[in-house]
Amino acid sequence: MARGLAIATALLAAACTSTGDTAGTAAGDVRTTGVIVSIDTQPWTYDGNAVVQVDTADRGRLQVQLPARWNLCRAAPVDVEAMAVGMRVEVEGAASGEDAVVVCADASHGLVPAAGT
Repeated sequence: MARGLAIATALLAAACTSTGDTAGTAAGDVRTTGVIVSIDTQPWTYDGNAVVQVDTADRGRLQVQLPARWNLCRAAPVDVEAMAVGMRVEVEGAASGEDAVVVCADASHGLVPAAGT
């Protein structure tokens, strides 16, 4: 049990850490706008990251990951209930590979409706 908890803690810490991105706002951060194409909260049922896919003009399709345990994040929880497919949104989070962003590690991170939406 302790080993499983240690592994889960390490995975969560890795999910909330930036890996670096040359096109970001700060070291490892990504900031962009786009349109939601899908929302999958199913992973939250087993303590995984929910995934909101966002099509962007500058980065292609991003997998925006929303951690199940917001209490471990510096970012405010995303109001997924207010999100809908087709909605224009602003994304800010830590790069996680080429096509993923994790909204967690910094208070500035978030997924919110774009201004004027």
